[in-house]
Amino acid sequence: MQHETFFLKNHYPALTDMSIDPTLTTYLPNKMYEMGRENERYPAVLICPGGGYSWCSQREDEPVALKLLAWGYRVFILNYSCRGAHFPAQLCEVAAALDLICKNAKEWNVDTRRIAIMGFSAGGHLAGHYSNRYDCPEVRALFPDSKAVKLSILCYPVISAAPGYREESTIRNVTGHETITDEDAANFSLDRLVSHKTPPAFIWHTAQDDVVPVANSILYAKALADKGIPFDLHIYTHGRHGLSTADDMTCEPLDPNTQLAAQWLPTLRNWLNAML
Repeated sequence: MQHETFFLKNHYPALTDMSIDPTLTTYLPNKMYEMGRENERYPAVLICPGGGYSWCSQREDEPVALKLLAWGYRVFILNYSCRGAHFPAQLCEVAAALDLICKNAKEWNVDTRRIAIMGFSAGGHLAGHYSNRYDCPEVRALFPDSKAVKLSILCYPVISAAPGYREESTIRNVTGHETITDEDAANFSLDRLVSHKTPPAFIWHTAQDDVVPVANSILYAKALADKGIPFDLHIYTHGRHGLSTADDMTCEPLDPNTQLAAQWLPTLRNWLNAML
């Protein structure tokens, strides 16, 4: 396996003034010379871990990457800038990560037409935000050819910045504003950003989530439905916030009631096989 970490500011100096120290880590199977497949291209997934835009969770990076790797995907983890860095830093870092993937697509056997972005909690906000605003002026100022993604995978995502729905600290961290304004609510609520260019989404959440209300995922699904954009929405009865793979690799202790939520992974696999 080709497992390597790239410091994005070394490749994209324009990030220096806004970013902390974002990295892109690769999980790439060895080239299959023996099978004559060394030049084949495969779909890829870029993972954005959660952590409230104040840190990046280890439970939501490599354990998930290894699952996707076993399914045959090229997998990348973006450890984006968190506390101390604000919009548009994280969006620009996603753009940088995708640009680096596309520049190395031949060497890394990536089919650039089949790249999905996945995010958990605050990382779900980042994944959804980029999916909708990849070509916004703030990103295009640094990356004039910023790339769209084919699909988004949003895991118990922060969607809304509106009162009654938002996870306060997450929205404060990404905006850099201690008090969330009506303008922030409009600009950072992903359900309000959905348009004809928004990619299809796989969304899952738990009804018991007491950190990011499940209404966040419902709001996004409704916005997609209103625009006629395909989506899969799965809400599991039991489970706290931050389940990640919902197994004993990432949940300790593992509550037996949450085992049904672990079905999000095989369900996602079937969805990706149909969509990518």
